Amino acid sequence: MLDNREEEELELETHKQYSSWLSPSWLSWNKYSEGMLRTLEKRILQFVKTSYRGCYVDIGPVVGPADKIWTLSFNTNSKNMPLVLIQGLGAGVALWCLNIDALAATRPVYAFDLLGFARSSRPDFDNDSVEAERQMVRSIEEWRKEMNLTEFIILGHSLGGFLAASYSISYPRRVKHIILSDPWGFPEKPSDNAQTIPLWVKTLSYIIQPFNPLAGVRVAGPFGPWFINKLRPDISKKYSSALNEYLADELIPQYIYQCNSQYPSGESAFHTMMYNFGWAKNPIVRRIDKLDQKIPITLLYGSRSWIDHSAEDILKVKRSDSYFKLQVVHGAGHHVYADKPEAFNQIVVEACNYTDSLKNTPSLAIMPPIEGCNESDIPESDKSVM
Repeated sequence: MLDNREEEELELETHKQYSSWLSPSWLSWNKYSEGMLRTLEKRILQFVKTSYRGCYVDIGPVVGPADKIWTLSFNTNSKNMPLVLIQGLGAGVALWCLNIDALAATRPVYAFDLLGFARSSRPDFDNDSVEAERQMVRSIEEWRKEMNLTEFIILGHSLGGFLAASYSISYPRRVKHIILSDPWGFPEKPSDNAQTIPLWVKTLSYIIQPFNPLAGVRVAGPFGPWFINKLRPDISKKYSSALNEYLADELIPQYIYQCNSQYPSGESAFHTMMYNFGWAKNPIVRRIDKLDQKIPITLLYGSRSWIDHSAEDILKVKRSDSYFKLQVVHGAGHHVYADKPEAFNQIVVEACNYTDSLKNTPSLAIMPPIEGCNESDIPESDKSVM
């Protein structure tokens, strides 16, 4: 539970956001608050029953001079194969709150904010798409080293799915199963005549091509959370079953806003890697044949998702001698983990259990020691286990 001081700080920060536009100091308004982001994350994670530990993992000079990855660890005493969760564009670790309890019931689970997003460091990535991707992938590998994980199951959503696949191609010995949740960046971009592309995707692609995708959130200033809720009211509703409707409407837009009101480091890297928003300049299908054939793949997506899934058939052909399982979650959109969390959790648990069944021993992973986290970088309020 949060203490009264943290509740008061959150109320004060919220009041400042919505009232400061009336004052002459609006132009100097400080839109981002590390304390508020931390408090919002903790308030959302109150609804997760599994105890956890949060810490900054120092990965060294991967992109910037001293990069750090904000990490949450669950059920680390389990000897089963660990599961690593990688978020999508603009998200943060707290948005896995509908999934953690089910996924961490029988195994260690690690969720981290990608470098350049949410509470992790925000260095300047390279302007070349291939190099920016390589830097992202290397940050994941350096994180793995610091956490002392030898093997794990990797789950990536959207942009996280793209990076999970790229990481697995580069470091196949570490990955025992790839779970792709509505992954972005897999197929080649089709011609407009080759495939029916939703009009809103075409329009959005044209409008944001010169800009970072979430620039509008920052331009909205103190109205950012309101803007998010009006633009995508469905996002808050996805979490109302766990947080109740009032808290979901209050916390989720604020959390997403605070994750994206900072310097757009990772967002700029995504902009460098993307082609017309919906596709990657260097799509995974061009190199999926380089992925170790022994690594199983589970692909799941929502039946109502806007993501281009045309790479599915190519994956089936190029992975014909490998384990490949496709799961379509009916009624779910792109955010399948939040649209249909029970179905999502069941699919992921089954994929993890399949991985366990391939081993005679429970796990070959070395569980990460406490030394993997830099205690000096952990705020006092985050050192306690909830």
